[in-house]
Amino acid sequence: MTRIKIASWNINSVRARLPIVERFLISEAPDVLCLQETKAQDFVFPAEMFRKLGYVHHKLNGQKMHHGVAIVSKLPLHDEGRHDWQDNGEARHIGARLDCGLRLENVYIPAGGDVPDRDLNPKFGQKLDFIERMTRWSEKLAEPTLIVGDFNVAPLECDVWSHKALVDVVSHTPIEIEALDKLQQAHGWVDLGRRFVPAPERCFTWWSYRSPDFTVNDRGRRLDHMWASPSLAGQAVAHVVHEPVRSWERPSDHVPLVVELDC
Repeated sequence: MTRIKIASWNINSVRARLPIVERFLISEAPDVLCLQETKAQDFVFPAEMFRKLGYVHHKLNGQKMHHGVAIVSKLPLHDEGRHDWQDNGEARHIGARLDCGLRLENVYIPAGGDVPDRDLNPKFGQKLDFIERMTRWSEKLAEPTLIVGDFNVAPLECDVWSHKALVDVVSHTPIEIEALDKLQQAHGWVDLGRRFVPAPERCFTWWSYRSPDFTVNDRGRRLDHMWASPSLAGQAVAHVVHEPVRSWERPSDHVPLVVELDC
């Protein structure tokens, strides 16, 4: 078996954050990096920096100004796949297969707007429908798969700084949590974040830009996830949330996750 290191990061504009992406790749040297919210069409994606560091294999699904996902890798990537779970052409998913047979899926689930009511807020309905389409896909999934990305849902009470304050706030509402639970059960997905950092231990991946110093009140949420197929989960040997990256210059509001697997 070979030890493989896979990272996932909502970068909130890959071109704007390129210096910290380069710093992270140099310091942590993952074999594969999955990015969400790249905000770049494929032809302007900053591929040369990644190639310079050895990430010569790219799978891109970008669009102008919004959304966008990418996989950059030192390892060969095969069988590119794209699912339009948003059902409107938005660039929110890219997948590929590694030589070891692992299927890697990189997803950016919609945030869902501010009002947790699909009748008053169409964006919230789109989010729930997106998760429902993922659920139907998961039911038929047969190959060992790692799905990573910004799920925009913090499912557990301990996944937010205050369950009481956020129970009616989009990303932590009961209806979203129920939808995500159905998705998880559809394939028996194993939440690697909570396998390595068991509840109720603190584990956040996102902090709002509204706070000048996110460490002062620590109002975080666990919106970013790495889930493994049951047959793959036992091959995971480490999972790290790189929280210090949130303090780097011009950071994303999300931090990278890294999993190591014997594949």
